[in-house]
Amino acid sequence: MSEDFNRDIILENERVLLRPLAISDKELLMHFSLNEPELWTYSLTPASGVENLEHYISKAIHDRKEGKSYPFLVIDKATNEVAGSTRFYDYNELYKTVQLGYTWYGKKFQGTGLNKHCKYLLLSHAFESWHMERVEFRADATNKRSIAAMKSIGCIEEGVLRSNCSSPNGRRDSIVLSILKNEWQDGVKLLLKGKLQ
Repeated sequence: MSEDFNRDIILENERVLLRPLAISDKELLMHFSLNEPELWTYSLTPASGVENLEHYISKAIHDRKEGKSYPFLVIDKATNEVAGSTRFYDYNELYKTVQLGYTWYGKKFQGTGLNKHCKYLLLSHAFESWHMERVEFRADATNKRSIAAMKSIGCIEEGVLRSNCSSPNGRRDSIVLSILKNEWQDGVKLLLKGKLQ
C-alpha cells in the first residue's frame, strides 16, 4: 500500500481542486443525491437518496483506510462549487498499476471541460508521483457517454469483460481501457494538456 494513502493528497490547478472525500461532505453532495439520481444509472455503488449517499461515502472512506481506494471531492474553482467525486482504486504497488473511476459530476458541470482538468491532475499524479506503469479505466459497456469521455483523454480500448460484476440491475459487461506510462510520456500528456480550457 502506498504511503500516500495514509496522508492527504490535494491536487489543484487554476480550474479544479481535488481534496480527500470526508464523511462531512455528505451535506455538500446531498443536492445531487436528491435531485439528480440519474447520475448513478451505470454505477455499481449508487449514491442516489440519503441512505445510498451515506453508504457511498462511508464505504469510500473505509476503503481508503484499508488502502483499497483514494476518493476525492471535486470542487470547480470557476464557480467555487462542489461538482462531484472521483477516485483512485485497486492500487497495486507491486505491479505499479491503479484504476481511476467512480467519477461523477452534477449535470451543470458536465461538458464544461472540468473532467479533463481532473483527469490531467490525476494522471499526472499516478504517473509522475506514484510512478505507475498503467492506469486502467472501466465502465458499463453500454455507457456511451463515459466511454467517449475516456477515449477523448487518450485511453485505449482493450476489450470487454463479459458479465464480470454485479450491478444494482443485475450482471453487467465492463469495458476496459487504459493509458500506459510510455503513452502518457510520448503524447497523451501533451494532448490532454492542450485540451484544457
